[in-house]
Amino acid sequence: MSFLAPYLPTSAGWLGHWQLIVAAAAVFNFVQNFMTLKLTRRIYNNVPPTSITALQARTFAVWTLTSALIRGYAAYNINNKIVYDMAFMTYLIAFGHFSSELLIFRTCKLNAGVLSPVIVSTSSLFWMFVQYDFYVKN
Repeated sequence: MSFLAPYLPTSAGWLGHWQLIVAAAAVFNFVQNFMTLKLTRRIYNNVPPTSITALQARTFAVWTLTSALIRGYAAYNINNKIVYDMAFMTYLIAFGHFSSELLIFRTCKLNAGVLSPVIVSTSSLFWMFVQYDFYVKN
């Protein structure tokens, strides 16, 4: 694994590494949204399967890729206030989206497909909020 060390974030703490892990997972999600509707239908499982379209999946894929790029950039620039704030906002948007689909629009039922992004966004928001002064030196 030491061959990977030069490519990993070098900032103090683990938040940069976390950003990279979440960004990599988002790239997987981006690809799968172009390949199949199966996993997307697992998330939005309280609507007829036919209402989950390829267009919706591709739109979701583009958002996912955008957030992956921001989070990936944040992994290596975690001490930059603007980049930090942008990454924070991506988690806020994700939390808002999945929470509203679950609690307001009711397109989802509580399952692993919904819990995963809610847990990742919530824990990331909390971590980034609590550790703001550690990473961003004004």
